[in-house]
Amino acid sequence: MAAVSTGSAGRPRPVADAPAGGAEAPGSHWLPVAGLVLAMFIWGSSFIAMKIAFQAYDPWVVVFGRMAIATLFSAAFLPRFRRTRFARGDLKYFGLMVLMEPCIYFVLEALALQNTSASQAGMVTAILPLMVAMTAAAWLDESVTRRTYGGFFLAIAGVWWLSVSAESTDSAPNPVLGNFLEFLAMVCAAVYILVLKRLTRRYSPLLLTAMQALGGTLFFLPALFLDSTVLPDRLEFVPAAAVVYLGTLVTVVAYGLYNYGVSRIPASQATAYVNLIPVFSVILGFLVLGERFTVGQFFASALVFAGLVVSHLGDRKGRLQAARRRA
Repeated sequence: MAAVSTGSAGRPRPVADAPAGGAEAPGSHWLPVAGLVLAMFIWGSSFIAMKIAFQAYDPWVVVFGRMAIATLFSAAFLPRFRRTRFARGDLKYFGLMVLMEPCIYFVLEALALQNTSASQAGMVTAILPLMVAMTAAAWLDESVTRRTYGGFFLAIAGVWWLSVSAESTDSAPNPVLGNFLEFLAMVCAAVYILVLKRLTRRYSPLLLTAMQALGGTLFFLPALFLDSTVLPDRLEFVPAAAVVYLGTLVTVVAYGLYNYGVSRIPASQATAYVNLIPVFSVILGFLVLGERFTVGQFFASALVFAGLVVSHLGDRKGRLQAARRRA
């Protein structure tokens, strides 16, 4: 895929992918990799931050607050966007990108985290790379091996086991429902990544991140006027700090780093880094929230990762076969 970089005037200009020959300057490949790893750590921490914020504030207040803060943060870069030229026909892709993530994705994730633990929700995200591969096969006619399909269904089985073996607690009253909603959120994320792959050919990652923030703010604003929404009457420092963290680091910085990574290396490689999210979320859930996994959940998590390994081997085999055919 092609990528973009932004000049001093904010205009997107084409940049080649990072092929084996190395289109980027020597030693620069570590920048998108480091950015992706940092983005995964921040996203892994987002489950914990949302749990903390939900302790004091209504979920829709939290989601709107993080989007509004992200929009204000992105406004500082407005001068860089003024001279951006938008291609005809891209409006529908911008709309689909914003609708999938943050709009529907955040609705599902907010509902998920009201029913399951941060650690379990993080584990469900491990299936996203496989879901992207499956979606790409359907939409982009990319080849997918039987082993990749097998790994996908193995990981799905692990997520199901993770859910049914979970124990209900005060902070996770319905883990089966919560994990299923997080699974649906991953469906939205997979569509978002494929649309993002197309848009990063012509637009800067910073612009795409800002559009997500603005679109999410407008989408969640009406939720504040619902009769069921409880507006805050006082400021709780730690939960409020969690909302600010979600709006700045999670929504702007992490998305910006991920969008940058996708613009510099193939989307399939960038998506593989999502496997780090459950690692970070489980560790942080244990350290910050004191969450624990049952023995069954440990084995279920191992099954998820086994599915990822099987799928990766199948994907690698498919690439080698394609390379031989081209040779």
